[in-house]
Amino acid sequence: MSDAPTPPHEHTADQYEIRLQGQLDETWGEWFEGFTLINENDGTTTLTGPVMDQSALHGLMRRVANLGVTLISVNVARRQ
Repeated sequence: MSDAPTPPHEHTADQYEIRLQGQLDETWGEWFEGFTLINENDGTTTLTGPVMDQSALHGLMRRVANLGVTLISVNVARRQ
């Protein structure tokens, strides 16, 4: 018998939308695993996908920073 507390709810990933200056080709899709890349008509790229928690979001932001592209915005598209 386990005495471990039961979490009040199970967290699921929020959907985030990240907008970058410039256009990334589809080969970057593997680097941003689980994200959809859309090249917009205005010359930007929108990444949309699941982010489990703040730690995962910070890791994703490090990847963006490593690309050397300008980050335009980060928004929660759908909160779970």
